[in-house]
Amino acid sequence: MSRRAERSGLLRTVASPLASRRTGLVGLRVVRLCFAGVGIAGLYAGSGSVARAQSLPADDLSVELIDPHVLRVCADPRNMPFSNEKGEGFENKLAELLAAKLQKRLDYVFFPQATGFVRMTLGAHRCDVIMGFPQGDDIAQGTNPYYRTSYALVTKGGSSLEDVATLDDSRLKDKRIGIVAGTPPATNMAVNGLMAKARPYPLMIDTRIDSSASAMMKDLAAGDIDAAVLWGPMAGFYAKSADPPLHIAPLVKETTGPRLVYRIGMGVRSGDQNWKRLLNRLIQENQPAINKVLLDFGVPLLDESNRPIGKDAAAKSP
Repeated sequence: MSRRAERSGLLRTVASPLASRRTGLVGLRVVRLCFAGVGIAGLYAGSGSVARAQSLPADDLSVELIDPHVLRVCADPRNMPFSNEKGEGFENKLAELLAAKLQKRLDYVFFPQATGFVRMTLGAHRCDVIMGFPQGDDIAQGTNPYYRTSYALVTKGGSSLEDVATLDDSRLKDKRIGIVAGTPPATNMAVNGLMAKARPYPLMIDTRIDSSASAMMKDLAAGDIDAAVLWGPMAGFYAKSADPPLHIAPLVKETTGPRLVYRIGMGVRSGDQNWKRLLNRLIQENQPAINKVLLDFGVPLLDESNRPIGKDAAAKSP
């Protein structure tokens, strides 16, 4: 997770979804994602092996991976819907899919996605891949993206806000809106004069004992806030899990403030070129299966024109 990402807010997202993932990027991941001082020296500790790795056959991962027979994933132990120790998150399910395709045993190195996550996991050579990593974040090398999503506005059914598509909509002017402090959409809200009645939720949290996204959804259900702005994968997951389900509107039409749409891939070390190429091939070959996992968790998938990707389109190979 980059210093820039930790300061501004989205993993995996980027004012990054890596940070927003903790709270609500990429993202985060976030996105997970909004951020503060991560050392990157450890990430490049293995860069001396780059020349050797480039001279190896394309299918030789003996230099790049901790154990070529194991898919060792860097993950947060309690950060649903992304991952947890029980293997219930969508990144857990994607890791299981990759492990099966690679015919490798799956193992995890768990570490809270807070300051030092990349340095203490991927950078320390304790694991070989971060399953959700925002494109454009330079703290690690990204694979090709396997999904594209955005921050989203979450509202109750029948609230008269279900067709609100942008944060400059006049119907939001007197509403109490939940927002994770420091994430990119907080800037858009400020530009549109929505912060006076906004309810901020903390960005820097320990996911083992707290969840700003969960607290925000409970407040929305209780009527303590009128709407919520969350990183898309979290918004979709909690909206789908609610009873009755909540409405989400991806914020893809914003004209002021930072961009709220991000591409998410996987993160590997800078020198791991063969490993990155293999993951890129797996992403391409298994995109329909990846899409199904994401949609099952309520992730709002977007195409390159910011149109929602439904089940039929998601099932087609690229």
